Amino acid sequence: MSAAAATARATGAGERLDEAPHDGDHEGAGEAPHEGAGQETTAFRDNRQRVGQGLALMGGARDIINVFAADPLEEELSDRVRKPRLREGLYPADEVRSRLHGFVPPPSHDRCVRALASRILVLRAAPGTGAGTSAFALLAEKAGGGRVTGLDSQQDLSAWRPKRTGGYLLQGPPRSTAEQLSDVLLTGLAELLRDAGAHLVITLAKEIRLPAETVRWQVTHVPPSAREVAAGRLRGMAEAGRLDEAQLSRAFRQLDAPDFADHLRTHPLPGDAVDLASGLYDSAVTGEPAASVLDGLRAGSPAAARTALGQARHSADDLSLLAAVALLPGQDRTVIEQFAALLRPLLSARATGPGEPGVAAAAERDVLGPAFEDRLEAVGARLLPAYGATTGRYRYRVRPVVFSGRHRAETLLRQLWLDYEGVPDLLWQALDGLPYQPGVELAAGESVGRVLAHATGPRALRQLAPFAASEKRWRRRLVAVALGELVQHPPVAGAVRELLRQWSRYPSGPVRCTVAETCAGSYGLARPEAALRLLDTVLEGAEPELERGLRAAVSFALSTLLSEEAHHPAVLERVADWLAAGPGTSRQAMAGHVLGAMSTATFPPPGRPGASRTTLAQVLVAHPRQALELVVLALDTAATHEAMAEGLRLLEDDRAGSGPGPGPGHPGASFDQFLWALSRSARDHRGVARYLLRRHRRHHSTQGHATPGRASS
Repeated sequence: MSAAAATARATGAGERLDEAPHDGDHEGAGEAPHEGAGQETTAFRDNRQRVGQGLALMGGARDIINVFAADPLEEELSDRVRKPRLREGLYPADEVRSRLHGFVPPPSHDRCVRALASRILVLRAAPGTGAGTSAFALLAEKAGGGRVTGLDSQQDLSAWRPKRTGGYLLQGPPRSTAEQLSDVLLTGLAELLRDAGAHLVITLAKEIRLPAETVRWQVTHVPPSAREVAAGRLRGMAEAGRLDEAQLSRAFRQLDAPDFADHLRTHPLPGDAVDLASGLYDSAVTGEPAASVLDGLRAGSPAAARTALGQARHSADDLSLLAAVALLPGQDRTVIEQFAALLRPLLSARATGPGEPGVAAAAERDVLGPAFEDRLEAVGARLLPAYGATTGRYRYRVRPVVFSGRHRAETLLRQLWLDYEGVPDLLWQALDGLPYQPGVELAAGESVGRVLAHATGPRALRQLAPFAASEKRWRRRLVAVALGELVQHPPVAGAVRELLRQWSRYPSGPVRCTVAETCAGSYGLARPEAALRLLDTVLEGAEPELERGLRAAVSFALSTLLSEEAHHPAVLERVADWLAAGPGTSRQAMAGHVLGAMSTATFPPPGRPGASRTTLAQVLVAHPRQALELVVLALDTAATHEAMAEGLRLLEDDRAGSGPGPGPGHPGASFDQFLWALSRSARDHRGVARYLLRRHRRHHSTQGHATPGRASS
């Protein structure tokens, strides 16, 4: 589509996203396309070129070439994907081990073990008391090997059935779901779990009341003391080799000091103890005074945030810098300065009276202004040491800016965003005007997601809509990161899922790209089945000739899912479904892109965004059943036959060049087995028979050229 049409379409989508359509209600879906849609026009004086893809070269090709990118590459965004804390599906074993590193059994642990002997435990706990970690420890102990599977917080347990052995974890179900639990339901579930050799732990908010007859399934979680948690975390660091004996002894002396003991008495939650242990670790390693640890913890308290905002409320300069560091923690000083400069005039315009004190005489004006480091010190922030960072094209230096206190950025931004009218709109305006810098979408997305997890009202998430409809990928990725953070909070997870369901059916291409980008992050890893359903819906509303941004976003989502072995079968089966969708559909076009890239090189192709790179050879070795289904479908499909045949030829040539394999696990042996299975399906699949016939002719021709004397005789 033309640039004007794309802008107009995005603008319209952004306006209508506040009222996202429900199923069958696609507002504007029947509008006629803009004139010239599907063609990009670049003008150079009196010349006009139409370029759908690539570069338009104009001028004399001597010393200087004027290059105009008709379809310019977007900024090189980070491919980093944050691992989710909560999952629907199997938790990787290394994540379970990491969660339990330095685990301290709570006083209620033995009662939980006895209750779980009946296969079900309802663990009641106050927020922040470590019930989730305790549940992981119980299931890892019972299941063996740390096989823990997360359930959807909205899961209807009356319709749920355990599918495998191991442990199942349902965290934070809403009140409506929890109140349906009855003794009859739990007894029936316990029988099903016993037959499957599985256990189930349900963590429940303490204030939710269950029927009296379910008391035998319930245990109230009692957290361990904060001192024990901090000590356990420090011992775990020593066991991992992060602290030597002298550093560990110093950390324990500080932990037992009166000031630290007083801090833990007033901050008894396990999370507070973990923060303290992290501070003691930093002090032991860097040699910083122990007092700075407590100063950093106090600086992140809500009271300290209120004090900081009160001190900065009359200075647009201080307040803009404070907001910049809170929204973009850890970003380079240049990014912080740019954002603060954009936000400063917006904050100044809020002043109801004279914004600044009287202006001094011209000769006394401070034209230069305070130094950046002095400004940072005034708001409790500091510069970290510089380091080198690299994009795909160049290397550059980064000087991160952070607050001196732990959690200070999150606490400050939450109060600034939620407690002061109109401030979120100003922050979005400043973000909208910020030139892209690597990592901005990740830092801002995580910050926004953590803030919105505490927002209230039915339309709290709608403020993400304008960025979701943007033509700029970094803005869409910011929304995706925010939604991935939001879905880690069970109270708002249902709202996030409903929002994505509506957006996946929206007629605007950028909005569907945002949904795919969300599936390409922690949301996709946390909810792989839901992510694949969303991608299926996103492609349903797309043109058969996929827009470049949408294809890249769906590819990135699939590569993210393929970065974890447990998701491979589901992804491959979904690609097979897309391939069977029929010619002329966007789903088959996407499947053709996946298989074509996988066959001839890697998926995603080199140079394109991807959290992992998958080849046809890897699929044949690791998932022979799904690979056979995919290859048969690809050979039977006219649009993908040639690419798959070429991929098999390259694979066979590589095998022939590598010599005989050492055994059944070798790719060569796997290919021989695969080829035998493929030949058995030739009778019912013309595409397979065509490939095998061409392969036979190629081998015969190659042998003939290799032995000319025998051929002539």
